Amino acid sequence: MKLTLAHDHKLPTGALGLCITADGSRAFAACADGAIYDVDLATGKAEAFAERHQSFASGCVLLPDERTVLSGGYDGMLLWHDVESRRCWRKVQAHQFWNWQLALSPDGSFLATTTGQYLPGGWKYEPSAESEPSVKVYDTQSGDLVAAFSHAPPVLSCAFSPDGQHLAAANMMGEVRVWNVAGAIDGQPIARWTSPAFTSWGSIKTHHYCGGIYGLAFSADGASLLCCGMGPMTDPMAGNGKMTWQRWDWQKGERIDQIKDGQHGSGLMETIAWHPNGAHFVMAGRQAQGSWNLAMFAGGDGSLVHSMDTKERITHARFTENGRSLVIASATGQEARKGGIWPPWGRLKSYNIEV
Repeated sequence: MKLTLAHDHKLPTGALGLCITADGSRAFAACADGAIYDVDLATGKAEAFAERHQSFASGCVLLPDERTVLSGGYDGMLLWHDVESRRCWRKVQAHQFWNWQLALSPDGSFLATTTGQYLPGGWKYEPSAESEPSVKVYDTQSGDLVAAFSHAPPVLSCAFSPDGQHLAAANMMGEVRVWNVAGAIDGQPIARWTSPAFTSWGSIKTHHYCGGIYGLAFSADGASLLCCGMGPMTDPMAGNGKMTWQRWDWQKGERIDQIKDGQHGSGLMETIAWHPNGAHFVMAGRQAQGSWNLAMFAGGDGSLVHSMDTKERITHARFTENGRSLVIASATGQEARKGGIWPPWGRLKSYNIEV
């Protein structure tokens, strides 16, 4: 499998979230200026929705009928946007802290959102207990809260199983929990495990934990769960830990596979996604050392099959429904003002996929 760049478009600020239409003609990007941009991927024309978040817009999802975009932000709000008019028609205060990530159930009925602030809870600098449920699930039609699950904050990632019956969420400490979506408020997880491969203890410059699982993706059959992030390092402030993914049998809490030695560099991996046919998956993020920040892996044995260095921080990667294209959202280094105006530092790119 090989990727060939088809489109490269600029956005005013860094893109932190992404969703795309089924045919891949349009993308919606959640950006650092709080706005959600509707982008024509053929021309690059981008128009902001009317309502902005009061801080970074951290994620967005598109309902299956492609008429509504839901977004989350560092203001803790969830916003419902009408795609045609670009007007916001519902606001929900979901969290008292940041929304880290959103996930939409396959049928579009439920929206999961995660939160949590890392505050030292003891002399070992372990995270304090949550001050509110770190994982919440909302009905996308009514806007009602239908489930709230406890986790150890900050909870950085979440994903629904293909049948929509299970929700997985993972945190900074490499702890993964899976719940029945139909569980009652504060329901207990049906599976949980911890992988130390995604967390570092900082002993240089400052004492703290760093890292976490930033991306989750269930396999098409729902039997396994992919996790991605950054491996342990001596100095977490340097951001040079091992680019890492692992695959787990989530019902048993057993690791099936992980990235192969010699096939990775250093840096934080923020997004992971399966190709629609299940033969490959993509992982991407930011690179500290090595030769790539975006790579394709074989779904069977997990071997590296294609990689590239985009020179950016990739926050999200999404395949089109037909599997012929890959769309990524990213941010470049922010340049100094030119004539009093900040140059654009967000990017949306689409790649054609050659098998």
